[in-house]
Amino acid sequence: MTKDKKQKSVAVEKRSFWERNEASGGILLKETSKKYVVSIFRAILLFGMCFMILQPILNKISLSFMAEKDLYDTTIIVLPKHFSVNNWQIAAKLIDYSASLINTIWVSCLVSVIEVFVCSLVGYGFSRFQFPFKRFWFFCVLLIIIIPPQTISTSLFLHFRYYNFFGMTLNLRGSMLPYILMCCGCMGLKNGLYIFMIRQFYLGFPFELEEAAYVDGCGPFKTFFRIMVPGAKPILTSCFLFSFVWQWTDSFYTGLFLGKIKVLSTQISGIIDRFGSYLSKLYGGSTVAPVGYANAVLSTGILLVIIPLIVLYLFCQRLFVESLTSTGVKM
Repeated sequence: MTKDKKQKSVAVEKRSFWERNEASGGILLKETSKKYVVSIFRAILLFGMCFMILQPILNKISLSFMAEKDLYDTTIIVLPKHFSVNNWQIAAKLIDYSASLINTIWVSCLVSVIEVFVCSLVGYGFSRFQFPFKRFWFFCVLLIIIIPPQTISTSLFLHFRYYNFFGMTLNLRGSMLPYILMCCGCMGLKNGLYIFMIRQFYLGFPFELEEAAYVDGCGPFKTFFRIMVPGAKPILTSCFLFSFVWQWTDSFYTGLFLGKIKVLSTQISGIIDRFGSYLSKLYGGSTVAPVGYANAVLSTGILLVIIPLIVLYLFCQRLFVESLTSTGVKM
């Protein structure tokens, strides 16, 4: 009997598609057509989404390698006729790329480390301890996420411009102190989101591990650093990378506080004005930067800003994806 069944299955497999479709009453053709239509639609949709994301970047790459005369040639669409790296040299000079890059790296790293450390403490407190007005304070955390920081920009400016330190009025603008103070108070960029994410992660953390640590004589802080932090590496990694990227491209807080400290986000915002001054010095007199040429230099400057982030993603892609996957499972 077993051999007969095998022979029948082989015979069915050898039959043509149309024979099997006729035997199924046309159901096989309908299901196969449906499967291919869905696959084609999915492929077109994914291609369109990827093209929408990549097309602006590809356009900027094309403009960055065009000579000035190529910018006004209507026959050139993507590939330049006169390949040139002059735009890269001009953009790097206008934004003082080497100094701005170093400043941006250490500012982003410092701010991200402080934010993740402080937000992890606050998130742990919200997830494990009971204290007066707990729900009210967590509602304030949600307000930090909802309310844009631009609404309190005037208050922040006046507060740190005339900072009261034990009766002495200090001007803290133009330094890292306002940034550090705000990060330590969980009022930095996107801190409310980090607190919420870390709190949600800790709520899913087993209570038994903490109870065992308390039985062994650990206090709250020792338990936090030796039990909770090692187990929260996925969410802490995600928050650090988010914080680093957002801080890298932030122009609101950097423009409000850092002053003369050159970072890429503030340098790129004034690149067109500096390009006009550059042309005036180059050709003499008052020169207005051509719109097409200015846009090409601006596009090149934007590429200089995002290239380090792309490199960071290439090195941290696996760690970042693993952290998000683990975080999603535990939340």
